[in-house]
Amino acid sequence: MNARILLILPLLLAIGACAAPDVTHYAAERPQLDLVRYFSGTTDAWGMFQKRNGEVVKRFHVVIEGREEAGALVLDEHFDYSDGTKQRRVWTLRPQQNGHWQGTASDVIGTASGMVSGNSLHWSYTLRLPVDSRTYDVAFDDWMFLVDDETMVNRAQMSKSGFRLGDVTLLFRRRR
Repeated sequence: MNARILLILPLLLAIGACAAPDVTHYAAERPQLDLVRYFSGTTDAWGMFQKRNGEVVKRFHVVIEGREEAGALVLDEHFDYSDGTKQRRVWTLRPQQNGHWQGTASDVIGTASGMVSGNSLHWSYTLRLPVDSRTYDVAFDDWMFLVDDETMVNRAQMSKSGFRLGDVTLLFRRRR
């Protein structure tokens, strides 16, 4: 074998080993995630953004009002950040075939796309993110896992031009 191939092969194997599982890997996990059922009504979420070195930069609380409207799930999110700033985002999520979903929001570039399988949702989108006096288009690789009927954990990796910026971690809790 060519010496180049011998050098490249371990690199390719290492890259493949780091790939995340497909969302269908969680198909048998319970409880089953039903986005409409979970997010209908009021849900609270607490979260934080961490730089890639682990430093927590910002914490926040979100109150989410969810409702079905014309075959879509509408999520009206109200953010209160630890620095005193506030933000609102309204998602419109539309079910597609075979567990797939598409979503839009005013600060999402194009259409978000994802898939629900078992207790999980894998979601990808680009968000126009305000930082100080500028805005940046940031890619989100978002994973949500339903723990029980009221609790969901969310971990999203943020990147720009393939460069990892940091992570967002959230804990969702449905109000009874």
